[in-house]
Amino acid sequence: METIKEKIRKTITIILLIITLLIGGIGYIAWYNLFREVPIYYESPEEHFKYGSIGTEQNEGLPYWIWLVLPRLFPEKLPAPGGYTSLGFTWEEGKETPIGISKKTIGFPRQGITCAVCHSVTIREKPQDKPMIFLGGPSSKFDSQSYLRFLAACANDPRFTADYILDAIKYVYNLSWLDKLLYRYVIIPQTKKGILRQVAGFAWMDSRPDWGPGRISPFNPGKFRYLEQPLDDTVDNSDMMSIWNQKIKVESGFAYHWDGLETSLTETIQTGAIGDGATPKSIDIEGLKRVEDFIMELPPPKYPFAINPELAAIGSKIFDNNCATCHAFGREKTGTVIPIEEIATDRHRLDMWTQAAADSYNQYAEDYEWDFDYLRKTNGYVAVSLDGLWARAPYLHNGSIPTLKDLLEKPENRPQVFYRGYDVYDREKVGFVSEGVEAQKIGFQYDTSLIANGNQGHIYGTDLAAEDKEALIEYLKTL
Repeated sequence: METIKEKIRKTITIILLIITLLIGGIGYIAWYNLFREVPIYYESPEEHFKYGSIGTEQNEGLPYWIWLVLPRLFPEKLPAPGGYTSLGFTWEEGKETPIGISKKTIGFPRQGITCAVCHSVTIREKPQDKPMIFLGGPSSKFDSQSYLRFLAACANDPRFTADYILDAIKYVYNLSWLDKLLYRYVIIPQTKKGILRQVAGFAWMDSRPDWGPGRISPFNPGKFRYLEQPLDDTVDNSDMMSIWNQKIKVESGFAYHWDGLETSLTETIQTGAIGDGATPKSIDIEGLKRVEDFIMELPPPKYPFAINPELAAIGSKIFDNNCATCHAFGREKTGTVIPIEEIATDRHRLDMWTQAAADSYNQYAEDYEWDFDYLRKTNGYVAVSLDGLWARAPYLHNGSIPTLKDLLEKPENRPQVFYRGYDVYDREKVGFVSEGVEAQKIGFQYDTSLIANGNQGHIYGTDLAAEDKEALIEYLKTL
C-alpha cells in the first residue's frame, strides 16, 4: 500500500512531467513557427542565381507576406506607380518574386536579397518593348538606396501596425489562427524594430550624394556596420559591375572590384553576400559556390542589333593599337591595378578603402571553416576587360559617363548632367538614353559636380579622329 509520501512524490513527478511536456511543446511550436529552416533548391543553376538563397533572409530579410503588401499599403512612399518595379526590380512573368529576391522559410516565409538583384541588366530598344534580360550584367535601374528608404518610410509610418498589415495580407494569403497571433504580437513588431535598426545603421548615407539607380555604396556599409570602423566622411558611390567570363579572369589572375581590393573570386562572392545582409552564421556557402560555378561559365551577351562588319574590322585594328594593352584578355595590364596618377579618374572610391578596413575584414570570419585572407589596399583602379561592354553603360567606376561616344570625348566635352536608370537603349551613342523628356521623367539626375561623381580621367582614345572613334565603337559592340 502506497504511503502518503510516495503518493505526493508520484503526483509531483506527474506534474513535473506535464510541465516538461508543456514547455517542450511550446518550445517546439515556437521553434517550428519562428526558427525552423527549410532549405530551398533550384535544379537549374540559372534559377538558383536568380532566386536561390545566399543566406540573407534571417538577418535583414523581411517576412515575405509583409514585404509583399508594403507597396499596396504605402504606395505614396514609392518614387512612382508600379510597386517594387518603380525601384528598379525586374519581375519575370509568372514568378513569385522579382529577379534577385529569394523566398525561404525560416519559421515563416522570408524574403532575401541575392546576387542577381545587382547583376542583371535589362535593355529595351523602344519604350513600349518588353525588356530583354541579361544575367550577369550590371543593373542600370535597381535603386538599392531608394529601396532602403522606402522600407524606412513604411516602418516610420504610424499605420505600420498589426491591424493594418494583417488586413492587407488576408487578400493574398490565408494565415492560420496561430500565424495571425504570431504576426500580431511577434513578427510585425519585430519587423518594425528590425527595419528601424537598419535605418540607424545606414544613417551615414544621408550626408553623402545619393547613389541613384545602378549604383551602390559597396564597402562603406561593411566598414561602418560589420567591421565597426570609425565613421568617416568618405564616399564610395560606384557603378554595379558585370560578372561574365569569370573562368578566364580567375585563370588570368584578375583583381576584383573596381580598385582591385580582392584577388579571390570566392572571397569576392562571399563578401558580396555579407554586404547584402548575410552573417557569418547564416551565409550559405554551398549556395554561393553554385553562384560561383554559374558565373565561371557565363558568357557576355551578344549585341542584339545590327553591326557593320567592315567598320568593326577597321575598329579592331584601332583597338589593338590603342586599347588592347589594358583591356584585352591575355595582355599585360588587363585585370591589374593601374595607379591613380595614371588613370586620373575620380579617386573617392579608392580613398574610401583603407588598410585598416582590409585587415579587419581579413579577421572577420576567422572562427569559421571559411574566412577571408586576400583583402588588401591598392593605389588605383583595375584595367577591366571589356566583354559585353555594350551592355555595361554608364561607364567608368562611378558610372559618370553615359555612353561610349561620350567616353571618347575629352573630359570638358563629356556631359556634366545626365539621367540614368532609363533602360531604353541608345544605339547611336552605345549606352542608355540619358537625355530627353522620358529619360528625365523616369531617370535619376546625375550631376558630375557632386563629390565622387567626377567624370575626369581615362583620356585614352580621346585624341582619335572622328572616323576612327566611330570604327572603334563599332568594334566594341562585338566584344
